[in-house]
Amino acid sequence: MWKRNKVWLIKPPAEHPLEAKYRPLLESLVPPDPMSKLKLKRGSPREEFPSLDGNYTCMARVLDLHMYTRQFNRATESGVIFDDIIRPGLEDPGTRTGPMTVGCLAGDAQSYILFCDFFDRVIEAYHSYKVSCDVMQESDFNYDNLKGGDAFDPAYTESCEVSVARCVEDYCFPTHCSRGERRQLLTLAKKVLDEFSEEFPGKLYSIDDLNQETKDKGIIMDGPPASLIKTGVGRDWPDARALWVSDDGTLAVWVNMEDHLRLVSSRNDANIQEAFATICIGLLKMEALYKKLRHPFIWKPHLGWVVSSPAEVGTGLKASVTIKLVHLVTHKRLDNILDRLRLCIEKACLHGMYKICNRQTIGLTEVELTQLVVDGVNLLIRMEKRLENNEGFDDLVPAQK
Repeated sequence: MWKRNKVWLIKPPAEHPLEAKYRPLLESLVPPDPMSKLKLKRGSPREEFPSLDGNYTCMARVLDLHMYTRQFNRATESGVIFDDIIRPGLEDPGTRTGPMTVGCLAGDAQSYILFCDFFDRVIEAYHSYKVSCDVMQESDFNYDNLKGGDAFDPAYTESCEVSVARCVEDYCFPTHCSRGERRQLLTLAKKVLDEFSEEFPGKLYSIDDLNQETKDKGIIMDGPPASLIKTGVGRDWPDARALWVSDDGTLAVWVNMEDHLRLVSSRNDANIQEAFATICIGLLKMEALYKKLRHPFIWKPHLGWVVSSPAEVGTGLKASVTIKLVHLVTHKRLDNILDRLRLCIEKACLHGMYKICNRQTIGLTEVELTQLVVDGVNLLIRMEKRLENNEGFDDLVPAQK
């Protein structure tokens, strides 16, 4: 069992005074334009503008020729151009009835600054959150502030999971990084996880080395998921991808998958209180170890923790509980209720079971987002019970968010 230390409200990462003073100025300056050194054989913005017919992503919702033209001749210092940013949404345009996806991925941290007028609108469309330089994202890893995460009705709940993504300063994101960068990130992760394992015992596996021991736990990675192939994240598979698993099975750390790091705590019961505590304790320890090696996690004051997908900026946190719903899933008001609760639903493997998770990751702290899931799951269970008894639930429907 993880050692429990008191964890308080976390402020943005500490900065040296001069760095804090001059960073806004430096980021506002126009950098030397890498595009001028690239000999790309392209037509005009109008000739290169992609077809967005039948594209149901947030990217397609906000992109027009005028915006495309403004971004067209820009490139980050590592060579990310705007077509790299929107390619994931062109490869996977989504469906009319499927869940809304962002349809874009950042190639590096500078992408969020250079292409900010695009990314800010995507974030607003996906999260219903207005990005502003005057509003700072905050984090709260005090798991004791979470209430009710260990008191679900066991007759309606099965399992839970909490995950959090992080990217490391000075490296490109998985869609754009080189093989050398990916290997350097794995070397860095090995150093951190070796020291991490002194306090929290565990073992690191390469994808090739996932043996029968891990297969017995249901962890099988014979090839990259189709989603990683479409976005380009699956390049050079399985080179420099790895998985660390704690000895007690309460925490896993994926290296070089959708992001540089993803910590996952899964449980076979619905005690999301324990899963959240595991994530908080493990993440803060790893953050300290990365800082010690002078490679902190990427933080932007107005965006919070920056990762490759704008769907996860802010906290990088996803919390989910798998619950049994038979009557409510067919109710005509379900989509509206989930929208008001700021939650989304996904069908689980077992019949009648559904995974409920937070959609928003920015604008609220980690505790507040997980509390949304806890309160929402309890409310959905109450509604399901009402329907089982042929009763209405109009009085339970929350006000518009």
